[in-house]
Amino acid sequence: MDSTDLAYFTAVVEEGSVTAAARRLNCVQSNVTARIRSLEKGLGVSLFNRNGRGVVPTRAAETLLPHARQVAASLAAARSSLEKLLNPDNPSGAISIGSMETTAAVRLPPVLAAYHRSFPDVTISLRTGGTKMLIRELLAYQMDAALVAGPIDHPDLVAADIGQERMVVVTAAGKGWTPGADPVTALCFRASCAYRERLEALLAGLGHSRPRLLEFGTLEGIIGGVAAGIGLSLLPLAAVERSPLAGALATHAVPPPWDVAPTQLIYRRDAVMTAALARFIDHTRLGWA
Repeated sequence: MDSTDLAYFTAVVEEGSVTAAARRLNCVQSNVTARIRSLEKGLGVSLFNRNGRGVVPTRAAETLLPHARQVAASLAAARSSLEKLLNPDNPSGAISIGSMETTAAVRLPPVLAAYHRSFPDVTISLRTGGTKMLIRELLAYQMDAALVAGPIDHPDLVAADIGQERMVVVTAAGKGWTPGADPVTALCFRASCAYRERLEALLAGLGHSRPRLLEFGTLEGIIGGVAAGIGLSLLPLAAVERSPLAGALATHAVPPPWDVAPTQLIYRRDAVMTAALARFIDHTRLGWA
């Protein structure tokens, strides 16, 4: 028994004959008859009594009919919901987005505000974390998309280029930075953060043999610690410029390849590209324009 069998069954009951049901379903009578016989065989009951004027539903058919109509109504509702979900002109539904802490703090607020004004019927949930953690959760179907540090190359993921961050070493205002001079105290996010990996690679590449790394859970904590003179950090220039503590900070250029960090929006290759997600990608790109 499947939904098509039930649709044929319902048509025969409502039309009162196989001929009329075939006309309604735009198929030949033999198809309708075969579907009804298959359904009767599968259920082990007779659904119709035949007479010269057509067919009469049995007690079993009367019992089955409301369930068949419920299945049809559920399928119609599912089809309608999917059509709304994929409607490019009026996105609706919910999307779950992951983001690096810095991106969520600096880039996403205006993006989310503009998106909500354009598509108020879409509900967005946001989770922050390191790039590696976000990739794991995306692969586990725990979110729809994530903004991460690129480049990402994974067979199960699609990566859309969103923009680039100019990276700078940040110290307290009035404090210099001499590449290669030890000792160095560096403030960073916890493990799995791509910016932390970039910071460690920068320090190693410039000859800092044993930097002292202090872990912080938030961007505000790192910037506050740097402003207080605890140590330096490697951050996007946009995060420094937009910080309330920008006046207490100094920025220092870094050499390639650590001076630029690409940001990508990634999603599963097998994901349904809903209208809500497609429009979110569009709005996010505009956030870097």
